[in-house]
Amino acid sequence: MRALLILFSIAASSLFAQADPPQIHFDADPNFLKLPPDLYLGEVAGVAVNSHGHIFVFSRGNSTGPAYGATASQLLEFSSSGGFLREIGKNLYAWSYAHAVKIDKDDNIWAIDKGSDMIVRFDSVGRVTMVFGRKKEASDEAAPWTRVNPPRPAINGEFRQPTDVTWDRDGNIFISDGYINSRIAKFDASGHWVKQWGSAGSQPGQFNTPHSLATDNDGNIYVADRGNRRIQIFNPAGDYLREIKIDVPVPADAQPWMGEPPGPQSPLSQQSGAPWAICITPGKKQFLYAADGFPGRIYKLSLNGEVLGLLGSSGHMPKEFGWIHEMACPSENELYVAEILNWRVQKLKLYPGK
Repeated sequence: MRALLILFSIAASSLFAQADPPQIHFDADPNFLKLPPDLYLGEVAGVAVNSHGHIFVFSRGNSTGPAYGATASQLLEFSSSGGFLREIGKNLYAWSYAHAVKIDKDDNIWAIDKGSDMIVRFDSVGRVTMVFGRKKEASDEAAPWTRVNPPRPAINGEFRQPTDVTWDRDGNIFISDGYINSRIAKFDASGHWVKQWGSAGSQPGQFNTPHSLATDNDGNIYVADRGNRRIQIFNPAGDYLREIKIDVPVPADAQPWMGEPPGPQSPLSQQSGAPWAICITPGKKQFLYAADGFPGRIYKLSLNGEVLGLLGSSGHMPKEFGWIHEMACPSENELYVAEILNWRVQKLKLYPGK
């Protein structure tokens, strides 16, 4: 019976996604952040918004060191109008290679650093209040993680290139882990280890680079399973519920930001609809936004997987995107998108009924 339900949910989600969705009209401001004269963004890995409308940017800027193994993490805060406020955690021990930033319901700031294998929580003042994971010791032979087959077993409380964090209604903490491990780690609100689920693979409940996380009002956990080109949904206990696949035709003239368009043999993470970043809007009626790397579009979906509209394409100009790595969606029609390749955050205003 469970197998039949899983098959039905997969078929239903794919059916929803086959509809021909409308283009959503939108405006974009790529210059709303006002940086001081001597401060620059690098690859912008993360963006988040707190309850006061302040924007937090996690950038691979301020790099020092060699081309490989550089210290490439800088956490910046801006006002709701884009004015620069401060840098948080300057010279922090965990800073290595920025991946994502999130804000919880209490305005705590969570930074996920892929390079140091650490997740750090700051309070709203900017002081460190909780730490997860531990980076390799400088006294040892600290080298990047390598992928081996069969994969190394995951270790409770330890991470290998983590990617994101989210929470359920009870404050339980969920961390996606990540590029080397293929699992979701669950901690309680006090930071105590609870459990993990997932393994490398393509079956329901398995992952190939769980890259981005979001939670709906019911506490269900949405996992952007990028390497499998799908979004998987679980309840807070880690039970598999369903999956969403985004299947929207690609325009014949679509071009990637660099390189050749992906072909049938290209990795699924490079294909249209592969979710690089997801976010869920607040409020009683929620919407799911997902972004892919090619053809560089943002998709608006209902929580059951129906594609309601889409916007954007790859490129360098305003209203075009270069690998959206994280999104913040404080309301249905206001989005902030962090771009790896264009070194920027764009503020989007959507007009779905226009």
